[in-house]
Amino acid sequence: MEATVFARLPLTALRTFECAARLRSFRRAADELSVTPTAVSHQIRSLEHWLGAALFERLPRGVALTTAGERLFDSVHGALLDIQQAADALRPRPDTGQVLLSTNASFAALWLVPRLGQFYARHPTISVCIDTRAALVDLHQDASVDLVIRYGEGEWPTLDCHQRLAETFGVYGTPTQVAAATQTTPALITVQWQDSTLYQRLWQQWCAQAGETWLAGAPLQRVYDEEHHALQAAIGGQGLVMASSVMVSAALGSGLLVPYRPDIRVPGACYQVLSAPGRSRHSPVRVFLDWLQVALR
Repeated sequence: MEATVFARLPLTALRTFECAARLRSFRRAADELSVTPTAVSHQIRSLEHWLGAALFERLPRGVALTTAGERLFDSVHGALLDIQQAADALRPRPDTGQVLLSTNASFAALWLVPRLGQFYARHPTISVCIDTRAALVDLHQDASVDLVIRYGEGEWPTLDCHQRLAETFGVYGTPTQVAAATQTTPALITVQWQDSTLYQRLWQQWCAQAGETWLAGAPLQRVYDEEHHALQAAIGGQGLVMASSVMVSAALGSGLLVPYRPDIRVPGACYQVLSAPGRSRHSPVRVFLDWLQVALR
């Protein structure tokens, strides 16, 4: 009975559908599959006729999945990942395994990279490749990226969220700078992202809670455009830095920085570990996520 059912499955059309749905484009699917856009359209139409349901909404530029299309994509994409994993396991010389992760440069430099040695000690055959390009990766279109770590309070309902890492903000410096700050007004190290006043607001909130008058007048400020630059400035003794509890954790653990007024904390956002639906079934990704769950505690 099962053989009869499987024999009737339009496997070529389903594979074509997965590609077109992931890339949100018949033309890009044609390029990936090395066929013509007309052939892709024909396969999609035949699949829609076989199912009796529309899978795509045709738009002036590209296509969008219908509700039925989204449901089918989640199942087909996950099933093809399972098949690929099983096939890889049977190869005489299977790949050692790779995880491609996209995140921002500061999180990579200050949190992830210092801890990757622990991962490699346990899983030396899995390579973690880190992409820190500024462009936001669309996981539904770029199948080469396994995971993204995004910052903020946003919601991504079409992606799987595996872990969240919340943060608070505080003030930190070298032991010498922290001791001196109890006697004189310190230089303030801050981050100035383009078109962002986040750190300015954080300093105002922190000083208001702490009862510090450092912002009165024209305080001496050292301004950097990246968090890892600001933390390196603090480690170099340039002053006190406003920093995320996530970003500063490695420097605290090594004793390079210590908190000033650790009782004063300002709430921040969080880091979310996301993937396309079904991606976590891929063995190297699952192994990395299991390690990450422990490391994020």
